This record gives sequence, structure tokens and C-alpha cells, in this order.
Amino acid sequence: MPDVATRGLISKDHLEQFKKILGDSYVLADEDNLQHYGHDETEHLLYLPEVVLKPQTTAEIAAIMKICNAAKIPVTPRGAGTGLSGGALPHLGGVLLSSERMNRIIEIDERNLQVTTEPGVITEVLQNAVKEKGLFYPPDPSSRGSCFIGGNIAENSGGPKAVKYGVVRDYVLNLEVVLPSGEIIWTGANVLKNSTGYNLTQLIVGSEGTLGIVTKIVLKLIPLPAYDLLMLAPFASLEKASEAVSAIFRAGFVPSALELVEIDALKIVSKMVDSSAVPVNDEIEAHLIIEVDGNNMDILMGEMEAIANLLTQFDAGEIFFADNAQQKDELWKLRRRVAEAAKNSGYTIEEDTVVPRAELPALIRGVKELGKKHGFEVVCYGHAGDGNLHIRINHPTIKNSHGNKEMTDALTELFILVKKLGGTISGEHGIGLIQKPYLDTVFTEANLRLMQGIKKTFDPNNILNAGKIFDLPK
Repeated sequence: MPDVATRGLISKDHLEQFKKILGDSYVLADEDNLQHYGHDETEHLLYLPEVVLKPQTTAEIAAIMKICNAAKIPVTPRGAGTGLSGGALPHLGGVLLSSERMNRIIEIDERNLQVTTEPGVITEVLQNAVKEKGLFYPPDPSSRGSCFIGGNIAENSGGPKAVKYGVVRDYVLNLEVVLPSGEIIWTGANVLKNSTGYNLTQLIVGSEGTLGIVTKIVLKLIPLPAYDLLMLAPFASLEKASEAVSAIFRAGFVPSALELVEIDALKIVSKMVDSSAVPVNDEIEAHLIIEVDGNNMDILMGEMEAIANLLTQFDAGEIFFADNAQQKDELWKLRRRVAEAAKNSGYTIEEDTVVPRAELPALIRGVKELGKKHGFEVVCYGHAGDGNLHIRINHPTIKNSHGNKEMTDALTELFILVKKLGGTISGEHGIGLIQKPYLDTVFTEANLRLMQGIKKTFDPNNILNAGKIFDLPK
């Protein structure tokens, strides 16, 4: 539960002010709602807010922030609650500010290949809406069917398509933001080039709701590729599979997705979704899911054939080519639900490491060795094409890494290895609450001082998602 000192800051008068702004129906303090909004998908953690507020407009958020800033009431912004680093956990109590009612796609600008949206739009809904216009918004986190675009902005999300098309940051042109003071700003302009002052847009992207609350988003779009092809390649060795990843790029291919799934993870998710789409046997340690896309089918077929031939150098087994949309959907469903299935099977601790893709074999070896050393089981999967490996841990007695010294010590060893390999401790899930202890593994004191200074400039009273990324000032 939150620190005692943070409880009771919200008075009856504050609640009446909130109700005046939002109406009674959108100011919630009953036990069921506090429980629901007290957790996200991070481990098994629960922190109850004192009140849940559901605004629908920028002006309402601005009015709420003015009240909270004056009274120094903690505010935790929340999207869909699909985060894995504790970014939406109201660990200080206070106000939980949900963006779920801000769910309009405001405009799809086909002339300029842009879309303007509110933050509470589900990512897949936005993708489908622009797809109907022949346009493409590539970032596609595994939770795209439930996560909000605003949460994707907060975490700078990626997903399978990042290997070819980049992450959220590469598509954000402009943001409307409510500052902790209640002031409203636009961070940039709706243009493709902008060298006018500091880049506040890119500063907000990935800031995990600690600097401001995003209320409108302008995204760049691209034309939708006409075709995509998908293959599944099995490997008897997890290391051979990861070695093949680097070889594909060195040979000059740029897949639109290149995912690695360890066989133990595949067994877990296949059982959960009752699927036999992928043959599971003890001779296989890992699979690569490889997708290419473009506008010329003959070229794509040639690329797939060449990649398949290349994989034979790494002891790949019989390669499965998805022949139709149903088979493709089945394979992607398995990949996208791995995290959920693993968590339900006891793998409650997830790390979001990223290294240069050629270092994946060394990272996987190190992960397995750490599991043996510290007595936990581990499964690996993730966006191998950009070196982003998700590591799920099942410890027999420890289900939360947050606040547990034994697990923190083990993870520190992992992140020291990641740093040694030229990587960093989060590729797309963010730092939030649970990754804070490891920041000094990858950052110098000067790095941290500059970031903390930025936070203080935006939020001098330290009310907005305080205690995330950095500890509270002592």
C-alpha cells in the first residue's frame, strides 16, 4: 500500500470539485473500482488509489491538474492498464486518472498521410481505421487489441514491425499535452521536418507519463503494403536460432517482422489457446517467425526462398509457409499471447532486455546460466530482429521482483551482462516502478542528474507519476 504520508490528501472538498468538473458518474471511490484500477499487468502488484477520475476532454484534465498541483495530490495517469513495468500503478494513492473516455479518432488526413487521435483509442482500432483508407500505422505491440495509443506514446512502444518500420517515436509528429500545472501546450507542429527549438515532442514520447498528460496525438502514416508472407522455422538449438537472426540481416534482407519463441514458451501458449498450428516436439528448442512485406509478390517470394535457404546453414528444420490469412492469424495469435500464457503459468517476472542483435546468443546463454545459478526457470521470446529479448522468470517462491532483494540481486547480474554486451535494460516496456533499481547499471550520475532536472522543470511539485523512473526525493 502507499506510504501513510500520502493518504488523506484528498478532502471532501476536492471530491466535490472533481464531481463539479466531471459529474458524479466519473468520480469513483468504491472498493471495486479502486481494486480494478490498482493494478496493471506488472507481476502481482496492487496499490489502491484514493479516487478514480475519468475525464473526457483536455479542459477537464487541465482543471483536475490545477487542483492537484495546488494541493500536491499525487496523480497517476492510466491508459488500458496493459503495462509491464508498473507505470500505471498508483503506488502513492492519490488520483488515478483514466484516459478511457478519450477514445475518438479525430481526423484521418489522407492528403497528408496523418491521423489525429485521442489517447484512449485502442491501437488495433486505430490501425484498422487507417487501413480502410489504404494507410498503415506500423507500431503493433503484442497487446495491440487492448492497449491504448496514449500508453504506447508513454512507453515508446515497438512490437514485431519495429525491425523494419521503427517504433512509436518514429511516427509522432505533434502532441497536445496538459502539464502538471494545468497549462496546455502543443509540443511541435504537424510537419515532417521541424528544427524549431528543443524537440519537446520526442521528449514526451517515452517519458512514461511523468512530464505531462497527452490528450491529442498527431501521427504520421505510410501507404499500406499490398502483400505479406510469413514463415515459421524450427531450430534444434536456441543459440542457432539466434545466430540465424543476425545472418539474415547480414545477407541484405530486412524482414517486416522477425520473432523468436523458445519451445517452452510455445508449449505454454499452445496449451492455453488450444492450438496445434505449430508442431511441438522435444527435438526443437526454438522457432523463428519471419515475415516480409511489400508491393511486388514475385520479389517477396524470392526473398522468402533465399531466407529459407540461408537458414539451412543454421540447422533449421522443416520450414512451414503460411498459405493463407487464417494460418497467418493463427501464428500471430500464438506469438501475441505468449506473455499472457507465461504469466498465467507462473512466469510472473518479465524483463525487457535489448542488445545488438549479433549478441543475442551470448545473452541467451547468460540468461540460462543465471536461471540455474539462482534457482528459477526462464523462457525467452521477443523481437529478435532488433535484439529485443523478453525474459520470463518463474521462481518457486518469489513472484514479484519489486522489493525483493534476492531477485533484485539476480536481475542486477542480468543487467550487468546486458550492459557488457552493449545493450540496455528496457527496449519497449519502460522503467516505471520496478526497473528503477537498475538505472545506475546503464547510466552515469550525469545522465541521471540531467533527467531528474527535466522532471523537476516540468513538475516542480513532483505530483505526476511521481516515484516512477526515479525514486521520490528524500
